[in-house]
Amino acid sequence: MRSSSYSVLPARALRAVVVVALTAGVTAAVPAETTTPVPVAAKPYMGWTSWTMQSSKYPGLNPKGDYSYLSEANVAKQTDAMAAKLKKYGYEYINIDAGWWTDWNWTPRYDEYGRQQADPERFPSGMKAVADRIHAKGLKAGIYLPVGLEKGAYRDGRTPIRNAPGCATADIVHDDLRTTNGWDSAYKIDFSDPCAQKYIDSQAQMFADWGYDFLKLDGVGPGSSKTGDNYDNVADVAAWQKAIKTAGRPIHLELSWSLDYGHVADWKKYSNGWRIDTDVECYCNTLVSWENSVDDRWDDAPAWTEHAGPGGWNDLDSLNVGNGEMDGLTKAEQQSYATLWAIAKSPLFTGDDLTRLDSYGLKLLTDREVIAINQGGAPPAEPVTASDPQQVWAAENPDGTYTVALFNLSDAPAAVTAHWSTLGFKGRASVRDVWNKENLGSHTGGITQALPAHGSRLFTVTPRGTDLAWTAHEAEAGTNTLGGNASVADCSACSDGRKVGNLYGGGKVTVNDVVVPKAGVYQIKVAYVSGDSRSVLVSANSGGATSHEFASTGDWRTVNSVHVPVKLKAGTNTITFDSGTGYAPDIDRIDVPKSL
Repeated sequence: MRSSSYSVLPARALRAVVVVALTAGVTAAVPAETTTPVPVAAKPYMGWTSWTMQSSKYPGLNPKGDYSYLSEANVAKQTDAMAAKLKKYGYEYINIDAGWWTDWNWTPRYDEYGRQQADPERFPSGMKAVADRIHAKGLKAGIYLPVGLEKGAYRDGRTPIRNAPGCATADIVHDDLRTTNGWDSAYKIDFSDPCAQKYIDSQAQMFADWGYDFLKLDGVGPGSSKTGDNYDNVADVAAWQKAIKTAGRPIHLELSWSLDYGHVADWKKYSNGWRIDTDVECYCNTLVSWENSVDDRWDDAPAWTEHAGPGGWNDLDSLNVGNGEMDGLTKAEQQSYATLWAIAKSPLFTGDDLTRLDSYGLKLLTDREVIAINQGGAPPAEPVTASDPQQVWAAENPDGTYTVALFNLSDAPAAVTAHWSTLGFKGRASVRDVWNKENLGSHTGGITQALPAHGSRLFTVTPRGTDLAWTAHEAEAGTNTLGGNASVADCSACSDGRKVGNLYGGGKVTVNDVVVPKAGVYQIKVAYVSGDSRSVLVSANSGGATSHEFASTGDWRTVNSVHVPVKLKAGTNTITFDSGTGYAPDIDRIDVPKSL
């Protein structure tokens, strides 16, 4: 588990405003009477997106063909519903997704400068009028673009660039018209020509003039299922950030989808949020399904955790838990879905039909304690146990309490235990069940819950015990035993500058001389490095081994840690990490509690 800390500025009423530019983006509007600017994305944003219902084949949602849900009339309905039902809980963005500039057959429209323009059938009043209506409800307006110069905007290369004399679309792309984005629907922009920035400036200015507060830039690479130079859109993202700074209006810049972890520094530098995964929607007869792809997030989120904070957040995609049968999930799955999004500090934006929220969905979306966890000053939660079917995630809060979530991701009921030792203390703790609004009293050593398939519990844990002491054992120590292909390698991020790697095809490392005073099951902390999710067999004293899944750390330069249970005898023990027939993570060190 990583550690980090930060503070979140309080929300303020947005009326008479000043606009201040920040190095990492553009500040949001702040009251003229205060000198303290409120940055864009100070907290994970909350709102609604049109895409979830656009993408679904649920009967009646898209009567004019695929993705036809998006229209001015439907946006107005959702705006009114958000203002009435969700605004008071902090939901504020109404985000219009793909298709606003296309007709029902997806034929696009552009102005004389190659910029997307509202389709008159979908949005007869135009996009400015739509934003004005959203603002009139006290909400914020979001809009969408794919990255690159859309092929239809290029025309014959003679399309002029607004406010850029002598510049045309032929000047801003490569001579070979190489394509880019997740669908190859656009020409890659060549930012070595100053005309290219002018084009992005003109788009940003158009959105600012229309009054939009949020832009989703989609199909961004590396990511969006694409790799290679043609799909490296870092320059595009940087250009958009630069353009937004000069547009005269704060605009939140959100990137999509499945962004490459190797460029996380770029996403943090130039944007306010980044989708870490593929679409959560199932493109089926419901909005989502557990297997496609809600459950992927438990595997994919941990590597990104340390990178989220004020100004930029890990985006897990839309939270669709409010429409019952149309969502396509059980109640247990809906709660687990909402729990992970909240504790991971993902933006809380739903794609549900807000006019049809059922009582259970409304409860999940408007629980003030859960929203406070998402919007508060603690870092995102991350796994403190291995990524097995039964998992525990946790985050330490500024007041010394812990947010703790138990998940049963298996297809059958199972018990899940949160051991206090995985939080760094022993003894007693007071426990509050957040979703059920129950104070569960004092629990010694941990808490166990019987959970349904895909079920969860969310607790606030207040330690009443004492800090736990640990004994560290470096995996690469000369007193340990390496087997098979295992070898010691340099590791700048590791605790002693080295690790044990090449754990594959029977490679293993045995940590010797692990001394404990009392027999029992110890939650040992394992620091490891793994560029992808891998399993390892863990055993003690040549006994039976248990396989544990370790989530990716994002790359082979980053260390994370989780706890695994190991049964030890009083006195001296050995603990072995064996790759078996597969590939295991590299092992940096283990820390063993000095007491149970």
